[in-house]
Amino acid sequence: MAVCALVTSGQEAVAQQDFRNTVTGDVLDVDAIAPKEGRDTPAVKSFLKTGVDPYVEVTGCLPRGEEIYLESCSGCHGHVGEGKVGPGLNDAYWTYPKNTTDKGLFETIFGGANGMMGPHGQDLELDDNLKLIAWIRHIQKDDVKDAEWLTPDQKKSFKPFKIEDWEKTGRAAAQKEQCKISAH
Repeated sequence: MAVCALVTSGQEAVAQQDFRNTVTGDVLDVDAIAPKEGRDTPAVKSFLKTGVDPYVEVTGCLPRGEEIYLESCSGCHGHVGEGKVGPGLNDAYWTYPKNTTDKGLFETIFGGANGMMGPHGQDLELDDNLKLIAWIRHIQKDDVKDAEWLTPDQKKSFKPFKIEDWEKTGRAAAQKEQCKISAH
């Protein structure tokens, strides 16, 4: 079970997940490292408390997630996560098993990993980091039976990613949607 820390944001104290470096296990100081912009959104506040990315399967968030992925990740992980210098991100195998959870994938992106995977905590706003994670989850092409990041209902309706469908109609439809989570 994660140990909770108190982080102050303005005047509000928020119980936050204990985020750890994927390789060393050291605590990641998210508050000190992350850019000040993009951290005061309902999605970020929820994620910091729960470790669950509320943008996963929110269609309107996918175009921005794709944009960030293409700028920051595709050079090593491939255009659609098929893998190049870095491992594939669109299949059922994860180099770091903790990346089957949103919290684990965040920790790897934020704090870096082995090889050439440097930390992106200081150059990606927290809200954009969540949109990136949503995109990585979206490009999944394999069976999602073991996808801890999806709810049972999301697993039932999940369709494996096909770049042709995304380019033909998916992206345009997603761009018409809003990127926001419910107020729950």
